[in-house]
Amino acid sequence: MCRLKQCSALSMRKTILVLAVGLVLIAEPALAAPKKSVKQKLQEDPDLSQFYLLLEQNVLANFTLNFHKATFFAPTNEAFQRFKGPVNDNLILYHIASGVAQNLEKLSDTVTTSYDGSPPLWVTRMPKGSGNKKELFINNARVLEKRSNFQGVNSQNSAQVLHVIDEVLVPLMSVSPDTSVDNPDAATFLAQSESVQLGSHRVRSFRQRVNQNQKESVFKMGGGNTFFIPVDEGFKPPPRPEKIDMKVIDGHVIPNRVLFIRSTPVGEEFDTMAFTDNIRVQVSFSTQPDDKSHRAYVSSNTIVGDNSHPTGVVMAEIVHANIPVKNGVVHLIHRPLMVVDTTVTQFLQSFKGIVSEKEDGPLNKLYEVIMDHGGEFMTQITNMKSLTLFAPSNAAWENANLNNILQTKDKVKEILRMHLVADKLPLEYILSQNIIQVESAASRKNLYFNVIRQGHNETLTVEGGGVNATVIQPNIAATNGIVHIIDRVLGIPYSTVGEKLATDPALNKTFWLGQGERFNEQLSNPFKRYTYFVPRDSAWEKAELHYPSTHKKLFMRDFQYHARSILERHLIVDQAYTMAELKDLFQHNESAIPHTVRDILHIKVKEIDKTDAEAGEAGYYLEWQGERILVSRPDVECTNGIIHVIDTPLLRDADVRVTGGVDGLAPLMSVLTLLVAATLAF
Repeated sequence: MCRLKQCSALSMRKTILVLAVGLVLIAEPALAAPKKSVKQKLQEDPDLSQFYLLLEQNVLANFTLNFHKATFFAPTNEAFQRFKGPVNDNLILYHIASGVAQNLEKLSDTVTTSYDGSPPLWVTRMPKGSGNKKELFINNARVLEKRSNFQGVNSQNSAQVLHVIDEVLVPLMSVSPDTSVDNPDAATFLAQSESVQLGSHRVRSFRQRVNQNQKESVFKMGGGNTFFIPVDEGFKPPPRPEKIDMKVIDGHVIPNRVLFIRSTPVGEEFDTMAFTDNIRVQVSFSTQPDDKSHRAYVSSNTIVGDNSHPTGVVMAEIVHANIPVKNGVVHLIHRPLMVVDTTVTQFLQSFKGIVSEKEDGPLNKLYEVIMDHGGEFMTQITNMKSLTLFAPSNAAWENANLNNILQTKDKVKEILRMHLVADKLPLEYILSQNIIQVESAASRKNLYFNVIRQGHNETLTVEGGGVNATVIQPNIAATNGIVHIIDRVLGIPYSTVGEKLATDPALNKTFWLGQGERFNEQLSNPFKRYTYFVPRDSAWEKAELHYPSTHKKLFMRDFQYHARSILERHLIVDQAYTMAELKDLFQHNESAIPHTVRDILHIKVKEIDKTDAEAGEAGYYLEWQGERILVSRPDVECTNGIIHVIDTPLLRDADVRVTGGVDGLAPLMSVLTLLVAATLAF
């Protein structure tokens, strides 16, 4: 028995030993296999063939690939196809950092390249979504992280790392091989701008103003900075150059931030050098939605100004972006920032062919609509001393609902005038003064404001003719007014009564009540026509003060039937009446008083005259059961009807009278349910 155990143990040891030797023999080829090189990786990846071809053609790049420690940033073939600049042998050197092999986690803020003068690449880590995730950019190119971080060794056993990017990296290039611009800072770039490839752009005028104001040191600052340099074409009209003083020059520099276009959040504001106790100027980037040419804009916002530097926003198109220099990045812009010296009309015209033959700009579509319909609106705003223009963006005009309207000249004129107010209304003034509505230049058409607050952020919406638009670029300053860019064209409805109710931030409570008993569903029927008197949220708050018990019940699920009954009192079906039409209807033909879904609408419609001191402004009100109810927003047009927003609901305390217990029907139904259950149990 003992021998048997010893034999079994010995046999087990031999088996384990054989298995171990077998595993070693199997693993040995893998352990001994040489590590794949970056060169082999490039040869095997067909999507990087253009990059590999350039590596082979350049002697220094090819030598680095075969013998040196290095980090390679390889654009995809698609990136090379999109690239419109010259592709020469030396371009590849700007994609190689020789002497270092860094994975993405170890990349520092700058990486020295093998290009002439050893210019740096700028590394940006941009927050991606929620959490701590970061998206990496090398200059303006996005790092394709899933294809990056390939680590290998070359024939000399030197470590190498390969990262794949989605854009070709573009160094500062000289206009000819005979001139050298090796890694200049922004000051040297300004001084030698005629020697570098800038297309047709020249920056002599701005350089002259920098020299005259002895501000060269600003452009020599170390570290990483962002510089905005206006091109010569933007120095018209003639008085403009004299306005470029020391503070304005400072307003063209963002210190300690290197901001390439794609790696900079749209709308985020950055302090400029002109951000002191006496003057405060910030700069932000923006793009136009659905702009296929991917134009970018920069806006200066003078928050605190003085007599020579008015407050407000100045917007400029970036005409040549992402020029890397030793101490940051340069963007050429089509006009100086901070300088307010154009009228609203001139602002609309300012993007038309000044920089190039292109017919474009952030408000190009609006300009075309104005000029296509006789230009009378342009004459009107040109002659105004003080105005605010709510200007629809280019993307706003892409709405299919506009196609038929744009064929009707008189309707277009009315719509354009709806976007115009004969007064200066900066965003801060609207917010601080709590302005709710203003008269537009269109006859009997008001604009209504609402502020959406999320944390410390405040967003202004403006409604006109049933359309709610968001102000996406406020406070563009002009000598005779203000321009606010909005994301929709006012006056051309695009939503049903139901959709409008669901999206209007001031009508949330009426919408909530209508969700019970599925009352709201009918309001999206495109084949019906409705007139709906909709109490705004503050109207229900007022009702809560006068009828606290009734109000409480209405907003309880057990009383949805009563809520539906009250809403039916506010709704006329099969007819869409404006307030003017209702006024005439009630005045001239009492027998034609329309029925609501619930009953006959026993109201009178009155118009408030401007001379009525008590009312304060023109408009309409309803008389109902001895009460005067203001129509705070008349004629909100929808695709299937009209909404009239009222300040008091058509409600009485007796509307929710119930019997059968202290709390009404709910406890009674509960008792009945228990009785039925008990009966069934027997």
